Amino acid sequence: MKTEQSIFSEAKGWVKKSENQLDNIAQLVFLFGNKELLKKQQHIDYVHANYPVAQIVGCSTAGEICQEEVFNGNIICTAVWFEKTTVSIAKEHISSMEDSFSIGEKLARQLAEENLVHVLILSEGLNINGSELTKGLNNLFNNRIPVTGGLAGDDANFAETVIVHNHAGEKNLILAVGFYGEHLQVGYGSMGGWDSFGVDRMVTRSNRNILYELDGHPALELYKRYLGDHAADLPASALLFPLSLRLKNSETALVRTVLSVNEADGSMVFAGDIPEGEYVRLMKANFERLIEGANEAAEMSKISLRNSSPDLAILISCVGRKLVLKQRVEEELESVREVIGNHATMTGFYSYGEICPIKPFENHCELHNQTMTITVFKEV
Repeated sequence: MKTEQSIFSEAKGWVKKSENQLDNIAQLVFLFGNKELLKKQQHIDYVHANYPVAQIVGCSTAGEICQEEVFNGNIICTAVWFEKTTVSIAKEHISSMEDSFSIGEKLARQLAEENLVHVLILSEGLNINGSELTKGLNNLFNNRIPVTGGLAGDDANFAETVIVHNHAGEKNLILAVGFYGEHLQVGYGSMGGWDSFGVDRMVTRSNRNILYELDGHPALELYKRYLGDHAADLPASALLFPLSLRLKNSETALVRTVLSVNEADGSMVFAGDIPEGEYVRLMKANFERLIEGANEAAEMSKISLRNSSPDLAILISCVGRKLVLKQRVEEELESVREVIGNHATMTGFYSYGEICPIKPFENHCELHNQTMTITVFKEV
């Protein structure tokens, strides 16, 4: 496996960050960038001219990752040449969140062929129920194929996200990248670093990812009391104050982030399911724990790669982490680099949700929020 990277900015145009002579041989190109830039066909045409045989996939972001740097308002291009691995792309358009489960099944069905070893999801970030999407994938794959990936971002605007597949970015699209071949090793890890506090609150009324009541009270009303002055900036301010969802019969908790709020009925729409009868707890940021969480995610990814050094690392971190860490945001990338080593090319983006199994060597994927999720690749 070989990679090379370049960056587009409106000030400098396209600038190569590394060169590996992959122009005519790269099979896959990742584009992570600003929504408005990705919607311009001229940028996709430029990449296609440079990598004519490659499939081009990507998404809009809340920040772009290139090695240990975080960029805003640019496009990060990472071309990949596989020596012994083949790649296939499945895509589906989604018209309603209610279709999320069936979309997951459809994507999995398109890719379910012999020698499939991993699937990477790049999804619409707003018109999607990530929990149902992962359930559909798990159901069709029967928990035999590990799936990682994330939901596209739009800075902290929550207005529109776009997905790229060989053409200018469009909304309401979900891609699944299938990797095939016995010579590809894939590792993954996901970890948060937020601190929960206060009492557990029961979800007394919800419908999948729409939360109506906690402890019998309107969810939005309670949440606003918790946020105080930050309530005026909803839904963006909710990124700083996620909920921890405790799963029944499990020691594991998932983090859930608000996508939108409905003042009329006092409900809140989350990126993933908030089932009735479960318990949630309020959360707040801890700077050092967020950095430690990124480090732990890297350790998990390396463990599932059997401690070998990866060639490529795709980092998907939640926009909420970026808003909290601010000028320290690159510290979480540096902590990942310390674990995975200097050989790996790092790319990725800040997202509205992350997809990954909870533990190394597990294949059952879940939607996460507010985590650093890492997928590492190595050909042997």
